[in-house]
Amino acid sequence: MKYILFFAIFLATSLISQELKIKADSFNGDEKSGISVFEGNVNIIKEHDELNASQVTVYTDAQHQPTKFVAIGNTSFKLYTKEGSLYEGRAEKVIYLPQSKEYQFFQNVHLKQLDNKKEIIGDEVILKSIEGRAYAKGLKEEPVIMIFKLPEEKN
Repeated sequence: MKYILFFAIFLATSLISQELKIKADSFNGDEKSGISVFEGNVNIIKEHDELNASQVTVYTDAQHQPTKFVAIGNTSFKLYTKEGSLYEGRAEKVIYLPQSKEYQFFQNVHLKQLDNKKEIIGDEVILKSIEGRAYAKGLKEEPVIMIFKLPEEKN
């Protein structure tokens, strides 16, 4: 049975309050420790952003505001930056830090910036959405790969 969970404690991840919807097969939360674990077909939606994973752990502070999201297993995502860039992709692990709007992607990362037709493939990619910056590292045996789609030349 699927549970649809709406949490008032997750509403403010920016200056303007927004709704965050988490859907999962199961939920286990501990208000005292500030840790909530969602498992099985986890789907998180906030405005136009979406994250899917096998498991997502949400960490909250004393005011019950989320400080960190850790998604593992079959993660896929779609997100918009402050500047309006659209990214989608997949990775084995995703960490999101809402205060700094930083996304960290690990293991078999494939990140596409759809509006600029760029792709980053690597083992670790950090996207700082407020600053509009990205950093990437490859595997020991594999380099980072960046692909640009160039317009065709006219004769």
